[in-house]
Amino acid sequence: MCVNDKLIVQLIPYDKMESIVPLAFELNRGKITHEVLENRLKKMLKMGGYECVGVYDNDELIGICGVWILYKLYAGKHIEPDNVFVKKEYRSRGVGELMLDYVFEYAKKIGCEAAEVNFYVANKKGQQFWERQGFESLAIHGFKKFNQIK
Repeated sequence: MCVNDKLIVQLIPYDKMESIVPLAFELNRGKITHEVLENRLKKMLKMGGYECVGVYDNDELIGICGVWILYKLYAGKHIEPDNVFVKKEYRSRGVGELMLDYVFEYAKKIGCEAAEVNFYVANKKGQQFWERQGFESLAIHGFKKFNQIK
């Protein structure tokens, strides 16, 4: 757990993981329903390897960063931040950086060799954020959608 002034950064316990759904809904601009997000989250948790870091202002969850702990041939054991979101009124106040500092320290603690991140090509502000965190663009991540599956 990390405490910065009045903000607390910590891993969200599995039994409290549904608390991330409202922020994930906002992150996806309402394009994915709460129900679909809840169902997907349940399946992700069953798969294993997924955790989520939360930033709290008192008891209010104001930021999330999902993390996947993965092994890949080219990267070894690494952490992949996913669905990073900070409530609008807390943006540009260092909350994202505070959260990522926690994520990277956690990754080192559990023996990760690196971190990998995906971001939307059109999200220039997001790309700049990740570059400030030390990430370099090495590849293009492709995505192919099949029939709508829930």
